[in-house]
Amino acid sequence: MLRTPSRRKRKEPAQRLNLIPILDAVFIFIFFLLMSANFIKIFEVQSDVPIVSSTPPSNKKPLALTVKVYNSGLNVYKGVPSRLIKKIPKNSEGEYDFESLHTYMIDLKKTYKTERSVVLEPIVDIEYDIIVKIMDAVRLLRKTDDAIYIKDKDGMDNPAKYLFDKIVFGNIRS
Repeated sequence: MLRTPSRRKRKEPAQRLNLIPILDAVFIFIFFLLMSANFIKIFEVQSDVPIVSSTPPSNKKPLALTVKVYNSGLNVYKGVPSRLIKKIPKNSEGEYDFESLHTYMIDLKKTYKTERSVVLEPIVDIEYDIIVKIMDAVRLLRKTDDAIYIKDKDGMDNPAKYLFDKIVFGNIRS
């Protein structure tokens, strides 16, 4: 009589591969990749492109408001050809005086209520933050500022929400 070999009778469980250390290493690697990644914030500054119109020009002279940025300060021009109407020098700390610019823009808006466009012309190389601060001083009407009322199509007085919100860059330097 033949006997079956003993090693065939014993059934050993199959060895499984231990994946826990490999998965731990992968998760730690992913964690370090995420922690070392640089997340940047991208901001957009809206600016309109000048539009050529086919409508006939009106008899009303355009304001043609221009703010030029110099090393010595800010100059405000109006009209075609442009003429200087306000010089705003840098303050005592050597920084641009955004508050004086904002106050002068409020005075201009009270005179030219329907005007919305301004040309921003940096003559010197300036930092991005300064351009944004100039744009804010020219564009935004703060809640603490005097109210400016503009007549709509129906003749109703509505408070202005912005000063000169259509900003066009006249000269961009790299």
